[in-house]
Amino acid sequence: VLINSGSRHEAKYLSGISHFLEKLAFSSTAQFGSKDEILLTLEKHGGICDCQASRDTIMYAVSADAKGLDTVVNLLADVVLQPRLSDEEIEMTRTAIRFELEDLNMRPDPEPLLTEMIHAAAYRDNTVGLNRFCPVDNTAKIDREVLHSYLRNYYTPDRMVLAGVGIEHEQLVECAKKYLLGAEPVWGRGQTKDVDRSVAQYTGGIVKVEKDMSDVSLGPTPIPELTHIMIGLESCSFLEEDFIPFAVLNMMMGGGGSFSAGGPGKGMFTRLYLNVLNRHHWMYNATSYHHSYEDTGLLCIHASADPKQVREMVEIITKEFILMAGAVGEVELERAKTQLKSMLMMNLESRPVIFEDVGRQVLATNTRKLPHELCALISQVKSTDIKRVVTKMLHKKPAVAALGDLTDLPTYEHIQAALSSKDGRLPRMYRLFR
Repeated sequence: VLINSGSRHEAKYLSGISHFLEKLAFSSTAQFGSKDEILLTLEKHGGICDCQASRDTIMYAVSADAKGLDTVVNLLADVVLQPRLSDEEIEMTRTAIRFELEDLNMRPDPEPLLTEMIHAAAYRDNTVGLNRFCPVDNTAKIDREVLHSYLRNYYTPDRMVLAGVGIEHEQLVECAKKYLLGAEPVWGRGQTKDVDRSVAQYTGGIVKVEKDMSDVSLGPTPIPELTHIMIGLESCSFLEEDFIPFAVLNMMMGGGGSFSAGGPGKGMFTRLYLNVLNRHHWMYNATSYHHSYEDTGLLCIHASADPKQVREMVEIITKEFILMAGAVGEVELERAKTQLKSMLMMNLESRPVIFEDVGRQVLATNTRKLPHELCALISQVKSTDIKRVVTKMLHKKPAVAALGDLTDLPTYEHIQAALSSKDGRLPRMYRLFR
């Protein structure tokens, strides 16, 4: 079951509700006395379960033997619509979330933190810029009443999709009619009144976290102290036609960590490998990411290096952004398109991915584009399309996230100036000597 609900919808609520619901999923319900009972029921059909909350979706998923379809849909309906949310379970969730937040700040991989920061910078205080993780102060404030109030507004039939893979459509429809149609949720059927329908407002901006990264990983061979920078610009939503050219552009930029060994499909010919990691041995990472939502998107590059080289690293990244609008080689473009198609096809070999793809597409558009249709769209992308989408993107204000020792970080204004210039260079610093 996929639900159109997530941290972006928490504007009128306490931040962190989705994080709570993700952790509380598959706990005791009207039919099942505990999580163990649910797991034992699934075990009879060789099943596993999982719940994942993102910025715009919550997904309750079960993988089990097809013969257990009836049991599984019954269980899912119960988990989604009839959770008990006992005081004990809520208290355990509070503890689990506090541990997770501590762990998040101590991990050597800053990726989740930086992703949060770049979204907060790009969409200040609105929709996808709202925090995906529950702030520590809110853990004590979220209780059953708050959760029920939220569920009443967002867990409604018009915001849900039941998706299945590896089963006959008619069977799934029968089960949905039996267990979901007209089911009475535990929070009652009150009027929905606080549904947030706001559209993402891209603001651009900077979020900086000064942090001592010198003791992130101790041991015989500690990871060197690094400063992490992420620079992003607004792209487009996954409903727009330009989404495909942006996906090709993201593939073309590619990149990765300096420690990942190259091989077929590793993207050793992507721009961030060729122009950045191969030429600047002191850079530990340069990776391109594309986040896309129903009403907006964000293309960003994450880079990390020694704190003393932050300024130079930022300039290298701004130059790469400017170069995106330049000439695109035919071979380079074909390689990126082929790589994107092969990644799409390889991912769709796995059933959980197909399930998520079907669910998300139907939730957003009520239809599903099949893989061959997407491949046809990818094939049609020309170098002029890339140039067009990049030129449009470069007119936006940048979003910047910076983590670590930021002594040498250029100012936001300087980064903005570099992205508006012809060559991506940062304005020169003049030092006054007395």
